[in-house]
Amino acid sequence: MNASTFVSKRIFSLSKENLSSTVMRIAVASVALGIAIMLISIAIVIGFKNQIRDKVIGFVSPIHIESLNQNESIEEMPFLYDSVLKARLDHPFITAVHATANKAGIIKTENEIQAVILKGVDAEYDWDYIRENLVEGEIPQFIENERSNDIVLSRNISKKMQLNVGDAVRVWFVDTDMKARGRKFNVKGIYETGLTECDERFVYCDLNQVRRLNGWSDDQVGRLEINIKEGVEIPDANRLIYFSIPPELVSYTAMESYPQIFDWLELQDMNVVIIIALMLLVAGITIISMLLIIILEKTSTIGLLKSMGASNGLIRKIFLKRSGTILLIGMLIGNIVGIGLCLIQKYTNVISLSPESYYLSSVPIEMNWWYIIMLNIGTLLLWILMLLLPTMLINNIRPSKSIKFE
Repeated sequence: MNASTFVSKRIFSLSKENLSSTVMRIAVASVALGIAIMLISIAIVIGFKNQIRDKVIGFVSPIHIESLNQNESIEEMPFLYDSVLKARLDHPFITAVHATANKAGIIKTENEIQAVILKGVDAEYDWDYIRENLVEGEIPQFIENERSNDIVLSRNISKKMQLNVGDAVRVWFVDTDMKARGRKFNVKGIYETGLTECDERFVYCDLNQVRRLNGWSDDQVGRLEINIKEGVEIPDANRLIYFSIPPELVSYTAMESYPQIFDWLELQDMNVVIIIALMLLVAGITIISMLLIIILEKTSTIGLLKSMGASNGLIRKIFLKRSGTILLIGMLIGNIVGIGLCLIQKYTNVISLSPESYYLSSVPIEMNWWYIIMLNIGTLLLWILMLLLPTMLINNIRPSKSIKFE
């Protein structure tokens, strides 16, 4: 054991009832609180961004292709999904291509009326996302050359229209000649994603129904939804797809289709930066104040050590080692509290949210251990650098005056 460590353990103690011990306990609490709040903030924001991103991408796919036109209607302009286009989309990073089409309609019951968008999907459509969010019923089985009357609607729509699984419902459509046509459908399942923009509008049905309503051929579609491999950057993949498809088509990413949601998510990063900066500043000021008070209280001890031949560097090491110990104790407690609270929320969902405002029913938590490690290392280094400032006072303490301090 070297001299600085030995002296540090002898003259400092958290258990003693004096000013420096009280200040050190306050510093431990401040550091622990700061670390816990920073960890929780990062876990919540990462959870928010990833879960909402997955919801949006699960609903509209990472990339989709439409006709390039000035049509502002909800319904797309049709285009051929033939062998030529399939060959152009033969990229190694594409895992699946799904043909879909939208059709605006109105659900009408005896007491309620609701505008909806029928999203037609084919027999090869990937139902995994809707299946994960299915709350009642089951996923319909569509057949390639037949038209199914089964639909899957959201819980939001089912509550408004007072519909249950197994109920028959009539949906009305308006043709280009302003004539109304009605089609009878059967409720096969009910889903709930939490994305209000989608849950309030979309009803899943057979793509062949939309084709017949629009008068399209069997190889015409309104949109192609493209899934890509994990780890592939969506903007890079979209750029390659954009330049490989015919000029009359255009490709979009999910971020471009729902910019308001992703812009809102980007704002959360700024909130975390502000929280971390405030916590670093508050805890940093606390530990600097702690060290200043300890130096003032131990002025006579510093003078005595200097009179015995201790250098300024050795005395600074004594105080820095004790302050570093306080930091490590506080950071350990903060990590235990922060990670513990995150795990409780992650597995119990104690804190709930309003899906209408936050798109989620509970506070999301995602533990990224790399971020946690980097936060702890960066915070420790910053606080240690801040502690170097008050130790400069040790150079100005003279043994002849300080020994008489008491």
